[in-house]
Amino acid sequence: MPGLYYEEFDIGMEFHHPLTRTVTEMDNVMFCAMTHNPQPQHLDEEYAKKTFYGQHIVNSLFTLGLVIGITVADTTLGTTLGNLGMTDIRFKNPVHHGDTIHVITRIKDMRESKSRPESGIVTFEHLGYNQNDEEIAYCLRVGLMKIKGS
Repeated sequence: MPGLYYEEFDIGMEFHHPLTRTVTEMDNVMFCAMTHNPQPQHLDEEYAKKTFYGQHIVNSLFTLGLVIGITVADTTLGTTLGNLGMTDIRFKNPVHHGDTIHVITRIKDMRESKSRPESGIVTFEHLGYNQNDEEIAYCLRVGLMKIKGS
């Protein structure tokens, strides 16, 4: 299913994304390797046991990317021109290997672009949750969206 065009969004619209994803140890290890992040909290189980979490935690940037990625098919697939920014990012609870992530998106704001008449600006509020419905991530994302026919 393609994403929505600017004019197909409405402020207050809410998406309960059907796509979910279980995070694996390989996801975390590969992401850390690709981003040159050797943080032992993510990669060293013995080190992680000595932290206040008592176990590893998944790289938070992977978590953010996954939360946003889960939303793409329902919102921006093929209809976005790019991200303009992300703010208010928070990680309320850690993600561990084996956690299954689901996401809710709300449309917080929208306006037509002043500098690009073929596009509009949409503010997405993304909330990621684990299998226990505990919030794991939050982000406001501003996207530049195509207007139909442009």
